[in-house]
Amino acid sequence: QVQLVESGGGLVQPGGSLRLSCTVSGARVSINSMAWYRQAPGKQRELVASITPGRSTNYADLVKGRFTISRDNVKNTLSLQMNNLKPEDTAVYYCKYSPPVPPVYWGQGTQVTVSS
Repeated sequence: QVQLVESGGGLVQPGGSLRLSCTVSGARVSINSMAWYRQAPGKQRELVASITPGRSTNYADLVKGRFTISRDNVKNTLSLQMNNLKPEDTAVYYCKYSPPVPPVYWGQGTQVTVSS
């Protein structure tokens, strides 16, 4: 059974930083693509960043230069370093694990609130 558990969310002032983590059990983060998504109130869930087994990364235009996705194969975790946070980054952030054969797996989400 694959399980994903996000952590690291919280309340931060504009311009601040947070680091999200996604701990994966029942699967290896090194062998499949993984991604971070977010969903703000009243909006659809959107891709924030993704990483392939070969460590190729992709970012949404809104977060390029501010967010960094990374993977720790030893700890079996996925991370998202978020710098220079803006109020519009406020959302629930989700970790996604995408094996080549469905289903895909999601974590329960972690709330990030950027406010002064």
